[in-house]
Amino acid sequence: GDWDFWSDWKDRRLWVTVTPIVLITFPAAVQAVLWERFRLPFGATIVILGLLLGEWVNRYFNFWGWTYFPINFVFPASLIPGAILLDVVLVLSGSYLFTAVIGGMAWGLVFYPGNWPIIAPLHVPVEYNGMLMSVADIQGYHYVRTGTPEYIRMVEKGPLRTFGKDVAP
Repeated sequence: GDWDFWSDWKDRRLWVTVTPIVLITFPAAVQAVLWERFRLPFGATIVILGLLLGEWVNRYFNFWGWTYFPINFVFPASLIPGAILLDVVLVLSGSYLFTAVIGGMAWGLVFYPGNWPIIAPLHVPVEYNGMLMSVADIQGYHYVRTGTPEYIRMVEKGPLRTFGKDVAP
């Protein structure tokens, strides 16, 4: 969804939780088939490499080729560390249950640290017109997209937060 398309929407809450949960289904299915039929221990990695190639082709031709959004604004998430961990857990354990529990947990836990070197430069705080924002926020304000709910970005602002640091409805 939008959390993986735009760098200003790769936030610390929804992107970190939604993306790994949604994207583990295909690697797990292909991994199970390749392991069961052929005893090949790299099903998840092959699927993720194919997905990543397709995502880069999509991002380049659709976002840069048609609308001229900068590539550093629409880059896909890197899922390769999680896929390698998923395959390693299956090879070492040989158990689907252990791979589902431990490998799935490793898949989710390594997602954000695996993407942090790509995202860290976009989270640098800068002052822009008297407001403190990140580089990704400035990109989001300069490259306006049609059809996106801008109110979600406004929810992250101060007066809508509660004392517990969670967004108030």
